[in-house]
Parts: sequence; structure tokens; C-alpha cells
Amino acid sequence: MSAPYETLTEIEWDRVNRVWHLLDEGELDQARLELGELLRARPGHPDLRIVDAAVALDEGEPQAAIEALAGAERSADPALFFHLRAMALFELARFEPARDDAERALAIHPDLAEAHDLLSRAFEHLGEPERAAQHAAEARAIDAEAYAEPLEVSDTEFDTLVVESLAELPAEIRRRLEEWPVVVEPLPSREMLTAEQPPLSPDLLGLFVGADLMRRSHADTPTSPGAIYLFRRNLLRSCADRDELKREVRITVQHEVGHLLGLDEDDLERWGLA
Repeated sequence: MSAPYETLTEIEWDRVNRVWHLLDEGELDQARLELGELLRARPGHPDLRIVDAAVALDEGEPQAAIEALAGAERSADPALFFHLRAMALFELARFEPARDDAERALAIHPDLAEAHDLLSRAFEHLGEPERAAQHAAEARAIDAEAYAEPLEVSDTEFDTLVVESLAELPAEIRRRLEEWPVVVEPLPSREMLTAEQPPLSPDLLGLFVGADLMRRSHADTPTSPGAIYLFRRNLLRSCADRDELKREVRITVQHEVGHLLGLDEDDLERWGLA
């Protein structure tokens, strides 16, 4: 049976591999530029759609990744197709279809460590901790360096880090925070993530919910003022040791306090808090 599409040439595959290398090196703009040249020469090619989706995910555009994957089912790597779609669905807080696609990827490629890791995080959000732990262990067994055991600290120690971070804020800011609770949750809820469009990433470390001080006035009707949330599991997963955790908690607290003060992402970037 003949192939449903004309395969890429050896030279084109070399260029595809260069795009993957650029992604690995964090050269996102150059990767997009070189992929664009390939897509213009071979528009709609399934194997290029796969790379297009990977670039879109690195650009923080999961919906664009899903759109890029339309028509890529017959690519040379179906496991990668399902894994990338699972990643995009996960980023959109669509945990059930993300789980299903990650399982499809593993049915084709059982040793795909990143699919086990993604499935673990999906099961955490779906309230199935035992299955989450099972797939996290599978990912570590396949690639212990990339998927090391998450840092673990006691609730008391974590809360102490939060209190210390708050104590470092200027006195006027601390006074303002008396009406804004700082809440530690294991993970962001689906409702939190999908309250904005496009949805927020399930891996986010913190979140400010409410009207910032720049938008409030004395004429406002009294309501619940909102809160600053810190997400414990995501913070622990992102840090290699306690020193890094302390630093990340401080940055996350300051970042969300910046949102409370009405700063946007560009302001936070200039302050080193993005």
C-alpha cells in the first residue's frame, strides 16, 4: 500500500531535525522562522504539522498546537502526535481527553517518559493520586534525570517559607495584604484555570484572584476581596532543593502581590518578577 503522502526528503528531514535542535536550545524565534520555510515548501505535510504543534506549545499557544495537529494523524510518529495533542489539551485544562491521548501515546510507545509524566499530572487534576503516583514512578524509571522525585517538605515548613516571604514585603504592602488572604492549595482548580480565556496553565505556581487595587474605589460595593493563591505541588515539582524552593516561593509571592498592586506582566518582567 502506498504512503498517503509524499515523504520528506533526506535534506528536509535534516532541516526538521535542526528545528527540533533549536527548540531544545531555546531558540524559539529561529525555530519558527526555519519551520515557516519548510511549511511554505510543503504546506500541510503531516510530519511538519507535528513540528508546528511542538513550536506552538513552546510559544504558549496550545489551541494553535491542536489546530496544527489536524491532519497529522498519519505522521511518521503517531505516538508523538498523541503526546503533543495530550500536552495541548492538558494546557487547556481539558484533563479527560488529555488523559486519553496520553494513554494512546503509551499504547504505541510504552517507554515514552514524557507521556507517563503528563499522565501523572493529568491524574492529579482528576483526583486519582494512586494512578498519578504510578505514572510518575514509570517516568522516573525511564528517565530519572529528567523526572526526578519531586521535592518534599512538610506543610509547616512550606507555610513558614510563605510567611517569611510575606515578611520581606514593605510594611505598607503588608498592611494592604491584611484584607487579602494568601492561600496555599495543592493545585489550581479547573474553575480557576478556565475562568480566563484562553485557560491558564495547570502548572502555574501562583494566582491572584480579585480586582487589583488600581481598579478599586471607595464606591465599590463590599464583596469578598479575593485572594493570592500559591500552588504547593507545582512549586515543589519545579524546584530541585529547599534553597530553590525558598527563592521560588518568594518570587511567586512578589509576582502575585505585583498583580494585586495593578502591575501587568511587562511591569513584572522589568522588576524581575515575571
